[in-house]
Amino acid sequence: MAYPAPMIQSPCVDIDSALCTGCGLCLGVCPSEALEVEAGMAQATAELCLGCGHCQAVCPVGAVTAVAGLDLEASRFATFAADDRWLPFGEADTAALVRLMRSRRSCRNYLPSPVPRELLLDLAKIGATAPSGTNSQRWTFTLVPDRAALERVGSAVGDFFRRLNAMAQRPWLRRGLALFGKRELADYYERYFDTVRDALLRHEERGEDLLFHGAAAGIAVGSQPGASCPAEDALLATQNILLAAHAMGLGTCLIGYVVEAARRDPAVTRAVGLPEGEALYAFIALGWPGERWARSAGRRMPVMRWADGGGD
Repeated sequence: MAYPAPMIQSPCVDIDSALCTGCGLCLGVCPSEALEVEAGMAQATAELCLGCGHCQAVCPVGAVTAVAGLDLEASRFATFAADDRWLPFGEADTAALVRLMRSRRSCRNYLPSPVPRELLLDLAKIGATAPSGTNSQRWTFTLVPDRAALERVGSAVGDFFRRLNAMAQRPWLRRGLALFGKRELADYYERYFDTVRDALLRHEERGEDLLFHGAAAGIAVGSQPGASCPAEDALLATQNILLAAHAMGLGTCLIGYVVEAARRDPAVTRAVGLPEGEALYAFIALGWPGERWARSAGRRMPVMRWADGGGD
């Protein structure tokens, strides 16, 4: 079920009457028509504000001094100096951006050095610069700061998959569920049972970390109830974090096993640190990489089509 985005009650913006020229630019970019110009000055009129900040961003004289719900601290970073100037369309270095995207690879070899908490906090703030449906911004970032915390998550995930494997290795149970159209257990047995069994054994017998690959920290990206499209929002924020982490010198890897276990076992959600009512959509393992690549690799050619049937 999709929940409506929370609206900010009018007046949702503070406008300096001494600065406002009544140009009306803010009206043209407001997605909820929450502004109008009266007596030569813009003012909030509707209880429909999304708190997007478009009006503040477009005002040429800085008359919109505050937008309800927006916190300037969310745009202040501890590990680098951010440039608050808007980057005009077409002025970014496209080649440099694509190079960053192609250079980021999933890291499965990490150095034992810890990741400073300030870096994790900055990465969460960078994640929150992503777009979100109806500007919900209901995402959450749970920071798993060290190996001890990661190992607690790994222990809960391991317990879940041990129980799942114990169920999956029963042929009568797999067949019985499949007869009723529930093939999930049979599919899991065919695709993942052997891999998970071997990973659990190697961890128990040799202490190998095949879940987090020796990462020093993690970030769990979730969502509070009320977002219009929580999974999409969380994954957009996740991509921001992956790219920013690479730029900061960190390696990253998405750990889908944590997300799958959390969907089915509240004990895993609690181990990650999410309160009841929040859903987990991505878990990022990260740390200082113990690997170095020589070049970027290619990708499979994606399916591309013209919606109008044109092209070659």
